[in-house]
Amino acid sequence: MEGLVLRVRLISGDSLDVTYDDRNSGSESEVIDHVVITLSQDSGVLRCRHGDRLLVLYARGVAAVEVSPRGAVL
Repeated sequence: MEGLVLRVRLISGDSLDVTYDDRNSGSESEVIDHVVITLSQDSGVLRCRHGDRLLVLYARGVAAVEVSPRGAVL
């Protein structure tokens, strides 16, 4: 599966578009479930990409996540 694009709204109010690529999960719905489960934990961490940069997203700073297969611009 190609990377899943997430629009993340941070607690500060800023929004950020990132790509999350999990090569271990099969379907898109399994990847979405993994993202939701990870970010619902206080100690949850996701490794994502923002353009060419690696970004570590900590669950404590996330207010909302929108899954967008084609809508976000990186």
